[in-house]
Amino acid sequence: MRVVFAGTPDFAVPTLDALAESGHELAGVLTQPDRAAGRGRRLRYSPVKARALELGLPVAQPETFKNNPDAWQALADWAPDVMVVVAYGLILPRRVLDVPTHGCLNVHASILPRWRGAAPIARAIEAGDAETGVTIMQMAAGLDTGDMLSVARVPITDTSTAGELHDQLAALGANALVDVLNQLPDGVRGVPQDSGQATYARMLDKQEALIDWQDSAVAIARRIRAFAPWPVAHSPLAGDSVRFWQAKACETGTSPAVPGEVVAADRRGIDIATGDGLLRVTELQLPGKRRMAAADAVNGREWVGERFGV
Repeated sequence: MRVVFAGTPDFAVPTLDALAESGHELAGVLTQPDRAAGRGRRLRYSPVKARALELGLPVAQPETFKNNPDAWQALADWAPDVMVVVAYGLILPRRVLDVPTHGCLNVHASILPRWRGAAPIARAIEAGDAETGVTIMQMAAGLDTGDMLSVARVPITDTSTAGELHDQLAALGANALVDVLNQLPDGVRGVPQDSGQATYARMLDKQEALIDWQDSAVAIARRIRAFAPWPVAHSPLAGDSVRFWQAKACETGTSPAVPGEVVAADRRGIDIATGDGLLRVTELQLPGKRRMAAADAVNGREWVGERFGV
């Protein structure tokens, strides 16, 4: 089949690679325009553009499809049988969705209808979900509302971070998408979503990453894992900011200490009082240092009695 691919970040690259190896014809790639990045504010290619150029594929980068007939015509000229969309980041109007003969297929990193929206991986961890996955969806005009063509599931453990699940789901989604694509044009029977069960995964914000030690140890541990590798949970300590990469709620143990106070520190971790229970930090990043295991951070420093959040 003749395929147009639309995607932008790292998450989309495994699917582009899988399509390039699938035997289907890649007619072209859509990705967002180059953005200024870094201290020098130099224009930087998206990960998808960089990979597409390595593969020798034509690339188009419209700012928008809304009121942009040139962008629509460029897509139409590629004459796709189907368009595959993975974290593209632009709204596709109905006129665009109707261009490919078999419509547009989307790889979404959740088990729909749960966690429609921009940050499904992080929100699933933050909410304490037992599992997540990838849904291959026939795109419709609404936000992640189309019929589900395939669902693949993975467990969320008490150590799973957003970064780890990102890589796992990117690979899982690539394989699932090719499986669905191979069943076209004979057709794949879609399953309508139950919109009454839908939840929304709002975009992550840096302000959320500041730890509130009045929250429970369970909630804080989930956010630490949900916000790794971005925006990374953090808390002030003696005028500096410490970043947290891995933690868990202690199964037993309480303390009369005030929330944010360190009550124990050894090779097992740094135990911090919260509004409900003790949080054991097992990986963190001190100011000006690389991230490290708590076993290394406790060497040569008296942690007990220090207080985060002030």
